[in-house]
Amino acid sequence: MRNYKAFVKYSKAGPRYTSYPTAVEFNTDFKYTEYLEILKQQNRSLSLYFHLPFCRSACYFCGCNVIYTAKEESKERYLNYILRELDILSSIVNTKREVVQMHFGGGTPTFFSAKQLEKLILKIKSIFENFTLDAEISCEIDPRFLNEEQADVLTKYGFNRISFGVQDFDEKVQKEIHRIQPFDLTKNALKLVRDRGIKSVNMDLIYGLPYQTLESFTQTLEKILILNPDRLAIFNYAHVPWLKKNMRKFDENTLPSPDIKLQILEFCEKFLSQNGYKMIGMDHFAKEEDELFKALENGTLHRNFQGYTTKGGADLIGIGLTSIGEGKKHYAQNFKDMLSYEKAIDDGRLPFERGVKLTFDDELRKYVIMNLMANFRLDIKKVEEEFNIKFKEYFKEDLKALKEYEDFLNISENDIKVNETGVLLIRNIAMCFDAYMKNISEEKKVFSKTV
Repeated sequence: MRNYKAFVKYSKAGPRYTSYPTAVEFNTDFKYTEYLEILKQQNRSLSLYFHLPFCRSACYFCGCNVIYTAKEESKERYLNYILRELDILSSIVNTKREVVQMHFGGGTPTFFSAKQLEKLILKIKSIFENFTLDAEISCEIDPRFLNEEQADVLTKYGFNRISFGVQDFDEKVQKEIHRIQPFDLTKNALKLVRDRGIKSVNMDLIYGLPYQTLESFTQTLEKILILNPDRLAIFNYAHVPWLKKNMRKFDENTLPSPDIKLQILEFCEKFLSQNGYKMIGMDHFAKEEDELFKALENGTLHRNFQGYTTKGGADLIGIGLTSIGEGKKHYAQNFKDMLSYEKAIDDGRLPFERGVKLTFDDELRKYVIMNLMANFRLDIKKVEEEFNIKFKEYFKEDLKALKEYEDFLNISENDIKVNETGVLLIRNIAMCFDAYMKNISEEKKVFSKTV
């Protein structure tokens, strides 16, 4: 058993690195006209993300950009604006390119009715007609909001991956986080999609929530095994009450300490590996026959705003309120507030608000950080060939910072490999190569704690 209390010193504010530079660096210096020119010139395959932001009520742990409503007209109005955004987009981008990935996120996408979902899907497929046969088409689902009609629509139009939000099965935890979701309800939702032929199901769990213990989370994992998902995402709860008011409802004394959280994470790794799952990246687990595991094995796993994926090398376009897109040399984000989002579309413009154009240094550090985050190793020689640099000279100061974690790494002339213990601190390790973190003080409340 490791001495987890010794790890507490590594608990510091840090990014999750779904992007580099992180969203904190997005700015309005990146102009709309520049963004349009980039979209017009893109020629790679496409990944499409649709943000469907509505939920009926707040889950207090949630850090997503969500709108709480029970009004049907609000959803219908938003859906019509999404369709109009697609029309504008279709006049700018080459829609004949292959679509290799599409994801509905939120919010609660299945808070929209079957009829509304079908209306959106038909519009998408009328514009983007070239979905590849092996395209990954996925949807996030709150099991509390799924019926037969919605499941029929999703499978009818080729959705082949489903991600269920579970978080925790412990009743005390569920009550505290304002998300009552009995085991049988989740089991029934799973049956709806399995019966319709969905072969890839992910379940999201969160550790670090109020009243969680190693014992209680073990019981949740045991129930998860009964459900037998193909993948698991087990996220470290990001407690950022200065950004999300709903998190202020928690008594912080009920949150598990960093050493308890590390115990839970290590137990997850051991328990799941004994039951057919392997750790993929920072917070994901997959069965050995899953393509994510195979990608990790051959070093081709990628990380983006949709998590870990095998669909690297595609241009990601974000559609809808607050959505983020990603290209070879840029990130772009839509407006976060509905009034600005709607006004842009009313004016015949994409609802682009801000972003960042990547410099050479950004591209290089993105490559390094994302490889460490996704594959727990970095091929130094490949970096040198790809970017025409001498690695140890270019990253001289970064490698000095990395010395703090030398017990968790193996650094040779050819590569950097993160060991089994270092995986628990991968965000810290990646931060050593982050040029922007040097300008953000520890006291400035931007990111959640790494441990």
